[in-house]
Amino acid sequence: MRPIKVLVIDDSAVVRQVLQGILAQDPMIEVIGVCADPIFAMNRMAVQWPDVIVLDVEMPRMDGITFLRKLMAEHPTPVIICSSLTAKGADTTLQALQAGAVDVVCKPTSGLKGFLESAAADLIHAVKAASRANLRNVRAEPNRALTAAPKLSADAMLAAPTHAMKATTERIVALGTSTGGTQALEVVLASLPRTCPGLVIVQHMPEKFTASFAARLNERCALEVREARNDDRVRPGLALIAPGGRHLLLTRRGAQYFVEVRDGPLVNRHRPSVDVLFRSVAKFAGRNAFAVIMTGMGDDGARGLREIREAGGRTAAQDESSSVVYGMPREAVRLGAAETSLPLTRIAQSIMAYAASPPPA
Repeated sequence: MRPIKVLVIDDSAVVRQVLQGILAQDPMIEVIGVCADPIFAMNRMAVQWPDVIVLDVEMPRMDGITFLRKLMAEHPTPVIICSSLTAKGADTTLQALQAGAVDVVCKPTSGLKGFLESAAADLIHAVKAASRANLRNVRAEPNRALTAAPKLSADAMLAAPTHAMKATTERIVALGTSTGGTQALEVVLASLPRTCPGLVIVQHMPEKFTASFAARLNERCALEVREARNDDRVRPGLALIAPGGRHLLLTRRGAQYFVEVRDGPLVNRHRPSVDVLFRSVAKFAGRNAFAVIMTGMGDDGARGLREIREAGGRTAAQDESSSVVYGMPREAVRLGAAETSLPLTRIAQSIMAYAASPPPA
């Protein structure tokens, strides 16, 4: 198998040097060039086209988003955004994700070299995931104003599953997604009416990005979308998105569902983890839940989805043809966790069909 050819574009010489050094550690990755801005990059790409581009967003001469939109219109190529952990950086990065980038790697405003080196495994993982991205399913938005950490299971956050309580008519929907999920979630949520069941959502996304992501979705959807807060009630017409860097769990008091937002270890190398959410849904909602695992690399969420099915809940996986990366859904199908596979454009319809179906006996 030939190595993944990567081009790094960043105006910081330190960032370029560190990223090149990290990526060069993996024998399956070949850094074919480092460029200070997109103008230099376009000249380099005329000689050799990369499989994946690692792109900064704030650069002289041409910003990353302008370059990204041009790239996706003329020659779609997997792009990973390398962006600062600031409020401004979060908003800009979300614009880049909407413009067609498949993933984001964060860089802080200080302590850059040490931070990036500690995140080496995440960066390499992101590059490998991006190299397999199905760009037919990345919708570019029109112009608008090195040792991996131990892979923990959801047992690190949850006790063993128990039978879910059944004496309630309230229903909830749980969605879990990763690479390609920012655009996929917009497709689903923008198609749902305010009468839809309450939703709890994990999108693998870094800290400080989810609040901006939720606010952006809230502007574009009929239902209310926001970042989850501890003890929020899950109610119809509300979608709660797990905060980046913290786990989201479902719980129940009486006949109503609430969420807990918790610190904790990485689970399946993620925080928030889809497995943590899905296993709590299996425990507290069981047959009153419908869960869908969507586009993303790896296997986070597959075991939790199986527990929801075993508890009597309804389950589905996004199909391969509509997934940007068919990793998490594939694993769910392999485990027998998904009752059915759905194209992205039918997920919202299936949620509303579930809401209209007779309550479980």
